[in-house]
Amino acid sequence: MKSLRHPPVLTAALAGVFLFFVNLSAATAPQAASPAVAPEAALARLTEGNQRFVAGALTHPGQDVDRRQETAQGQHPFAIVLTCADSRLAPEILFDQGLGDLFVVRNAGNLADDHVLGSLEYAVEHLHASLIVVLGHTKCGAISAAVAGGEAPGHIKSIVEDLADAVSMAKKKPGDPVDHAVRINAKLTAAGIGASAPILAEAVKAGHVQVVAARYDLATGTVEFLQ
Repeated sequence: MKSLRHPPVLTAALAGVFLFFVNLSAATAPQAASPAVAPEAALARLTEGNQRFVAGALTHPGQDVDRRQETAQGQHPFAIVLTCADSRLAPEILFDQGLGDLFVVRNAGNLADDHVLGSLEYAVEHLHASLIVVLGHTKCGAISAAVAGGEAPGHIKSIVEDLADAVSMAKKKPGDPVDHAVRINAKLTAAGIGASAPILAEAVKAGHVQVVAARYDLATGTVEFLQ
């Protein structure tokens, strides 16, 4: 009679597959909800932090050993920031926040493709963040390139193409087309995020999440929330 036991190699392979799915389930399972922070309270917290940054009165909250050890057990960010990859702005610094406070997603031009939307959905659905800030900034290189036109090399072309609508709208306005495009792009991206079905749109409709556009001034350090 043939044995029903798997050969050693197959047994190890099956064990590996089992552990993969166990780890995947653990990684994607919703974490325990933290005390709720209303979107308005989250926005006020960011505003106050930016005011401290502008004034040079940073408090560097939540950046000590205790906070590091606490957040090693889990994260409960109160806000999400989708911002540009530019090295001159770092949300935790310009909003004077600490470890575990902000869920940050960055790319050139602060655009929202499927990968970004998935990241935002995770932060809303599993981490219970209540505010999404789309943060553009002055003198953005990606937007400057899109305004200048011409053929962009490599994968940079995809970024320029996705900025085309904002640039087209900006060029119809008097004044600096780059700054207009920065503002318009942040607003368009925020609107798209808020309408992204099903997770984000439903969270916004229910009032659990607010999506806002903003512009960071590299020279002054001020974050302007856009209407």
